[in-house]
Amino acid sequence: MSERKVNDFVVRFANVNGTGSASANFLFTKAIFRMGIPVTPKNIFPSNIQGLPTWYEVRISEKGRLGRREGVDLMVSVNPQSMVRDVASVKVGGYFLYDSTKHLSPELVRDDINYIPIPLMQMCNDAFTDSRQRQLFKNIIYVGALAELIGIEFEVLEGLLGDQFKGKEKLIGPNVSALRMGVDYVKANVSEPLNLRLERRDLVGDKIMIDGNAACALGAIYAGATVAAWYPITPSTSVVESFSKFAAKYRVGEDGKKKFAIVQAEDELAAIGMVIGAGFNGARSFTATSGPGVSLMNEFLGLAYFAEIPTVLVDVQRTGPSTGMPTRTQQSDILEAAYASHGDTKHILLFPSSPTECFELTADAFDLAERLQTPVMVMTDLDLGMNDHVTDPFKWDDSRIYDRGKVLDADALEKLERYGRYLDVDGDGIPFRTIPGTHPTKGAFVARGTSRDEYAVYTEDSAIYQRNMDRLLKKWETAKGIVPAPHFYQQKSGSRDGVIFFGTSSYAAEEAIDLLKDDGIKLDAMRVKAFPFSKAFVDFVEEHDRVFVVEQNRDAQFRSLMIIECGMSPQKLISVLNYDGMPITADNIYKQIKGVTESK
Repeated sequence: MSERKVNDFVVRFANVNGTGSASANFLFTKAIFRMGIPVTPKNIFPSNIQGLPTWYEVRISEKGRLGRREGVDLMVSVNPQSMVRDVASVKVGGYFLYDSTKHLSPELVRDDINYIPIPLMQMCNDAFTDSRQRQLFKNIIYVGALAELIGIEFEVLEGLLGDQFKGKEKLIGPNVSALRMGVDYVKANVSEPLNLRLERRDLVGDKIMIDGNAACALGAIYAGATVAAWYPITPSTSVVESFSKFAAKYRVGEDGKKKFAIVQAEDELAAIGMVIGAGFNGARSFTATSGPGVSLMNEFLGLAYFAEIPTVLVDVQRTGPSTGMPTRTQQSDILEAAYASHGDTKHILLFPSSPTECFELTADAFDLAERLQTPVMVMTDLDLGMNDHVTDPFKWDDSRIYDRGKVLDADALEKLERYGRYLDVDGDGIPFRTIPGTHPTKGAFVARGTSRDEYAVYTEDSAIYQRNMDRLLKKWETAKGIVPAPHFYQQKSGSRDGVIFFGTSSYAAEEAIDLLKDDGIKLDAMRVKAFPFSKAFVDFVEEHDRVFVVEQNRDAQFRSLMIIECGMSPQKLISVLNYDGMPITADNIYKQIKGVTESK
């Protein structure tokens, strides 16, 4: 038997999409979390509704490693379609649990792994008469079997089922019985203990488990958003769905009247147009979409940039181009988002790496959009948006005052001889705006996409146009000192090599840095939270001879952004890329960086 692993292994479930496995698999994950052990699940599912293979991968890590890890220690295979692939993915010495109602094909037999046959379908056929129950309880039976095999506390599973079916108590009994069927089968038929074991710990503290899309929605609620316009698209749909649920709870007055508006538009272009219109009228508004939606929104994003209208967009990135793989993850909208629209535009991007930062940076996005009078995009991805993550609890300062930026009230307008919508009064490139209806006769202007002067009067004068574009660039420079600063993993540089990463690459990058350190390769590290890049960002790059840039796309888009915006030498920026649609792993980053350092 290989070395015993306690609270440090990977379990993958191979199911058929649409068979009710998701709730059973999440029950498994939540039980481990309830036992105080850090755990991170990845739902790997197809873009069809039903029938194709789906996987659910759970990494258990006592050290709190929340990134994906290569290799599977225990495979739970209940889908004949994917068995060849599933058997091949098991690490040497690992385990393959399968439904043995039908005999295992000889081509699926390896002599370097262990097999755990359980006749799941036969057990269900014998115990249940309803076809749907047979399908659903098969999933619960294998959770019970796993509980006995690796040490999940049965009382924890019972408690979770009680929580899940609160108000539907008649469902608790059959589910508990199905769990016991799995436990009893293992007790009677599996004599050799597994070298994978769970032991209760107290390592999660007050952390919570939530997905990034729900966190973004809650951030929008706390930021005071009252308008959401959207068109459904994977993987962003649940952002607005969650916002709708939260708004129904927190945006209803004592008289029962709703104080919010949610509009499902006919397409993405209409959705962003509604958001811009609401922003012009003073409402905090937003939309959520993915790469194809951002492509369609380009024209209106240019309008919001040029007319200087606060706009918030949550971009839950997926693989492209075109339709790509709608249910796979990537960080491939970087350049599209940064320069969305034709002409000279630059947009503020925020890069959350956890649900907690999804909450915080979405709330910050509304302040930034109004302070800078410009579009702000929160750049998450499918991995962060649709998967559950162990994360710090959300915190909110009730004394926080929304930053509405430079908004003239009626008294301020009354004192002005003439209002100039695009006048740079303070020298920071940010003009003063007004909200329609503030004053009966003053403060009105046309928010146009055509060239205009400082008083919003249409003009085609070249000098005036250039002056306005230069002012927008000055505002961009102002933004560099306002957007969230990068996070540094050291107080001062201690290596000539550095590494930069952002978003969901962070989990794997942090682990890879430790793996490289164990090999004597020391790296200074910086996690980026925002674009435009601050002085601290530039200083970090300049302080190092060689900088590895970790990102999840083919064309090194973030590295290109660094070269374009900062004039950095391409020779010193070394790409570490992953673009297969799966979340990047520490093993991948480790191998790429080590390969470069060993070849010098």
